[in-house]
Amino acid sequence: MGESVKISALDEDALFDAYLAVPTGETIAAIIVIPEIFGVNPGIRQKCDKLAADGYLAIAPDLFWRFAPGVQLNPDVEAELQEAFGYFGQYDPNDGVKDIEAVIHAVRSGVGGQAPVQKVGCVGYCLGGRLAYMAAARTDISASVGYYGVMIDQMLNEAHAIANPLMLHIPTADHLVGPEAQAAIHSGLDGHPKVTLHDYPGLDHGFATEMGDRRDDAGATLADARTTAFFTEHLG
Repeated sequence: MGESVKISALDEDALFDAYLAVPTGETIAAIIVIPEIFGVNPGIRQKCDKLAADGYLAIAPDLFWRFAPGVQLNPDVEAELQEAFGYFGQYDPNDGVKDIEAVIHAVRSGVGGQAPVQKVGCVGYCLGGRLAYMAAARTDISASVGYYGVMIDQMLNEAHAIANPLMLHIPTADHLVGPEAQAAIHSGLDGHPKVTLHDYPGLDHGFATEMGDRRDDAGATLADARTTAFFTEHLG
């Protein structure tokens, strides 16, 4: 069970909340869990708790703190899904990268009374998958993983700046990231020495969620196993 901690915003006189889960034993490294458009909901907290059980200090920032602090939404409830799309429409992902950078600084300084952790990775989902890609291109994060990241095809001009390992999980039937976008991602990133892409034939957006109607157990298990091996290699 984790706790809520405060993070100092980058270049702003403000604090924002993050959910922190701490290993019971020795900390291997830290992993920032970047939420979908549904906030730090039970599924995201569960992902943090699982990572902590594996020996990682896991921390999930509240991405929408500037206009909807503390929001937690259920994508299986239509009204809450539409609310989330509304927040996505007013969200600036450039702010998200700054918030990830602020979390990196906090972890490396010692967050929530914990000892400083220098090796920091991230894993993100949907909007968080896009932010994982942006963090790989714009920060010195040690390793990044993105699940069904949206709009990455529109940011491939930043790929040259990716200096540390990045893995992207791409469901081929993603109704939010169509075939043309997927083809562009492959064309732009297949040859990148730091990038690994995995396709999941027939799976849709959200297949690796911890709970709810969108989850595909077989696909989620495979993708999460690849993520675990990736972090073991690059953060261990």
